[in-house]
Amino acid sequence: MTLVTPDFVEELQQYGDDTVLRCFNCGTCVAICPLINDSFPRRLIRYIQIGARDRILAGGRDLWQCLHCGLCSRTCPRQADPAEVILSLKRLVLAAWREEDTKNV
Repeated sequence: MTLVTPDFVEELQQYGDDTVLRCFNCGTCVAICPLINDSFPRRLIRYIQIGARDRILAGGRDLWQCLHCGLCSRTCPRQADPAEVILSLKRLVLAAWREEDTKNV
């Protein structure tokens, strides 16, 4: 079951992104992304928008496969900057891992 974290967008802003709410899921980023994945980065952006923090922290390879080529950001019709969203998510996940490691010590 997915827990909803209503303030997830605000939490992510601490790690660099403040444009994710501009996205309206048109799919332009998916179409231009050189990764062979039918939902990247669109799915991750949607998870942020609905507050599905645990889904992002649960991981998967998608987040780490991003080459940060910037094509998604250059072609976004809403200037949502998906590339920066991905970098912000990486920072957030790394911080969560560090926090978890600290608890386990």
